[in-house]
Amino acid sequence: MNSTRKLWVGLAALLIASFAVLLWVGSEVHRQAPPMPEQVVADDGTVVYTRKDIETGRQVWQSIGGQQLGSIWGHGGYVAPDWGADWLHREAEAVLDLWAKRDAGVDSYKHLDEATQAAYAKRVQQLLRPNTYDEATGTVHVSNDRALAIAQVASHYTDLFSDDPGTAELREAYAMRNNTVPDAEHRRQLTAFYWWAAWSSVTERPGAEISYTANWPADELVGNTPPPSAFMWTVFSVLFLILGVALLGWHYAVNHGDEMAPVLPKTDPLAKIRITPSMRATAKYFWVVIALFVVQILLGAITAHYQVEGQEAYGFALADILPYSLTRTWHTQLAVLWIATAWLGMGLYIGPAISGHEPRFQRVGVNFLWTCLLIIVVGAFTGQWFAVMQKLGLEHNFWFGHQGWEYVDLGRFWQWFLFVGLTLWLVLVGRALWPAIRHGGESRSIVSLLFLSTVAIGLFYAAGLMWGEHTHLSMVEYWRWWVVHLWVEGFFEVFAVAVIAFLFTRLGLLQTKSATVAVLFATIVFMAGGVLGTLHHLYFTGTPTAVIAIGASFSALEVVPLAYVGFEAYHSWKMGKATPWMQRYRWPIMFFIAVAFWNLVGAGLFGFLINPPLPLYYMQGLNLTPNHGHTALFGVYGMLGIGLMLFCLRGLKPDVVWNEKLLKTAFWSLNIGLGGMSLLTLLPLGILQLNAALEHGYWFARSAEFMQQPIVDMLVWMRVPADTLFSVGALSLVWFVVSLWLSPRREPLPVAQANEA
Repeated sequence: MNSTRKLWVGLAALLIASFAVLLWVGSEVHRQAPPMPEQVVADDGTVVYTRKDIETGRQVWQSIGGQQLGSIWGHGGYVAPDWGADWLHREAEAVLDLWAKRDAGVDSYKHLDEATQAAYAKRVQQLLRPNTYDEATGTVHVSNDRALAIAQVASHYTDLFSDDPGTAELREAYAMRNNTVPDAEHRRQLTAFYWWAAWSSVTERPGAEISYTANWPADELVGNTPPPSAFMWTVFSVLFLILGVALLGWHYAVNHGDEMAPVLPKTDPLAKIRITPSMRATAKYFWVVIALFVVQILLGAITAHYQVEGQEAYGFALADILPYSLTRTWHTQLAVLWIATAWLGMGLYIGPAISGHEPRFQRVGVNFLWTCLLIIVVGAFTGQWFAVMQKLGLEHNFWFGHQGWEYVDLGRFWQWFLFVGLTLWLVLVGRALWPAIRHGGESRSIVSLLFLSTVAIGLFYAAGLMWGEHTHLSMVEYWRWWVVHLWVEGFFEVFAVAVIAFLFTRLGLLQTKSATVAVLFATIVFMAGGVLGTLHHLYFTGTPTAVIAIGASFSALEVVPLAYVGFEAYHSWKMGKATPWMQRYRWPIMFFIAVAFWNLVGAGLFGFLINPPLPLYYMQGLNLTPNHGHTALFGVYGMLGIGLMLFCLRGLKPDVVWNEKLLKTAFWSLNIGLGGMSLLTLLPLGILQLNAALEHGYWFARSAEFMQQPIVDMLVWMRVPADTLFSVGALSLVWFVVSLWLSPRREPLPVAQANEA
């Protein structure tokens, strides 16, 4: 068995084993998720909440933006609080104040001496932590004192989500519009969902001394402290990381450099590719990419500004038209959409380029898919506006409005539409690639891997269709991260590696045999940590403790391939200077090098900072999370999408002289701006929040009291220079792409390089 075949067998075995474990974990999540009570009953027989209240409350929460306005179990926005953590602390303090007034005649337990406060804290833990869920009747029993506290906290929330003047200042701090939920009954039901999220966070699992959310969020007042498993598996994750990097270094040292150096061609081989009608039709995909990119940046600026002005943008009452939860929805959704569109366009371009085959009606299919993508964007965003403005109604929201799940906010109808579109993309790319797969040759393995990643991208989006309107929150999170992590960070990455390998072999910079081995090995390394590494998102989402063990172990391995990418990037940079004609591809390769840098810093350093169980216990949902998100999502996938787009544009406009100044400005402005965004605002703000969470509890780190401090405002305003520089880079890129069509400066290619189109 040759080395290539061994690698294919190893990859197949790895994927089968990894997905078997992942599916088993899913069954355990379903079995051990926090129960959904039929009713919540006080000792005096009063029904506090019903299951219908909780489920309808979740629908209301989803319709107003869900995870885009604050968070639940740490997943979601960062300006408003984590509603479960906030409720939990408020409920505990309400009980304590009730006891202090009754026993000592003081208005607040904080007026008592320290010894009495400590005794009260122990007493409130004994009240809140025991599991009073009766499985036979589906009833959660609460004491009369706790029922009074629940009513008090619920009153606060019903005022907050209305237009009550008494909570106006808090709404501004949370970047909420007035009358976020105009219907009074819906506001009451919303409080039921928030109570359940808090109850799951403090109620101990049957037969265990940790809550359903593994004692998250951190709050010593209610007895929520890190479980022992968080400490243990954090240590093991570091050991796994060191071992993985050591093994990779050994493999690279032993095997790299053994391959024969390729004979570099004297002219550009890619310039000889015949540009087919369908390949030319992909140009409009890249026009959409830059349009969505600009809109995303504009929405990002508005969203960031809401953090300091709450309901306004530079004095304009923008929240009445475009509230924070909507601008953040569109901002995060567009990040995925424009990057995915760049990759879809690349796939459609590269298929005929590889095989030299233009299937019948391929151009029609490319144009039809482009039209469908536009309809999805416009239709989905319109539905989300109607949902957040509470003009759609709960009965239609799930299908046509706002699902409330960060990065997967599309209404179910639009999700299905997008899945059908991705399936069409799979068919279009697959039938163009098929002749190259069927006829074999040295590059067959690379092309096959490219095809299989295309299949995975097309089909694995279906994970986003696996939950229904009333599916348990824990199961929704399980499937949601299949899309956000496994689909985006897994299979798109394999697709990119295969595409880049093909491009470099066609350019003559890599031998096909050595490139094949390298690509298959890289895919195995990616998937070794990538599949089960999905679970690091699920430590505290009502999942069993096995998730912490498996997620911590394999998420540590996710960092390993990033070192490999760094080695290859340096190698690519050296190859990019090997021949004069490689200057034509300087900037695509520079963007690939940027991908390697941000892989190491954004995905690797900032990712591993928050991924082990113990750090994440305190950091989940703090600004260290978007610090990782911005530097990884744009730094890796955004930069990669731009690099792939530039490769395609080089082929579509082979005789056009590129404006090097514009590309240089775009490259350095985007990278320096992204770095400034991280180092000047997100990282220091996250560190301040971490200190607050360690000292006072997670609820305080997310509270208005903390987030409205002058130093926080200053750090947010410090984003302006970096964001401005980033915008300059984006506009330079836009002008570069536009100028290729509006004001091209052509330079005849040598005969040996002439495009045969």
